[in-house]
Amino acid sequence: MAREMVRQGGRSARIQEAVHAATQTLLNEVGRSEINVPMIAERAGVTPSTIYRRWGDLTQLLADTAAERLRPVGEPDDTGSLAGDLRAFVQQYAEEMASTVGRALLRDVLAETDSDLAAVRCCGYTTDHLHTLNSRALKRGEAGFSVDEALDVLIAPICYRILFATGDASPEYVNGLLERFARLNEGAR
Repeated sequence: MAREMVRQGGRSARIQEAVHAATQTLLNEVGRSEINVPMIAERAGVTPSTIYRRWGDLTQLLADTAAERLRPVGEPDDTGSLAGDLRAFVQQYAEEMASTVGRALLRDVLAETDSDLAAVRCCGYTTDHLHTLNSRALKRGEAGFSVDEALDVLIAPICYRILFATGDASPEYVNGLLERFARLNEGAR
């Protein structure tokens, strides 16, 4: 059963924040294989039933906590050109997701099988940033790009490589993806 993970304002928001913080602290202290809902509840100052009622189980809580940590803290860098903006964004994305922490967060998001809420939120963050880059380009008079194509050509291969292949998304690899994306966009005009 899908549960609504984001609650707005007041006591609910404070509880959600406390549970996320407790979860992250315990992940850092003892690792994911050693934590359980009662430990998190005790650290957060709530009852285990509060966690079960809101998140369902530990897997969903870990996915929600990971999705929250993957939320961007600001807008993507504005370098003055679409090519520069895309390069900066995709290089940073690859670097962050390929880190040990990034891989663990991605795995936690994907481990939730009862609902796709966390995965949808993470994809939404990336999609929103790509829309921002596209809007900036159009406002500067540059040709825009297909956000779906950027997800397929730039983001998906990075995630696949990080999660299922070598785990390496080097700057050279990312530059190759960016060159391929540029060629595809030139051909579409």
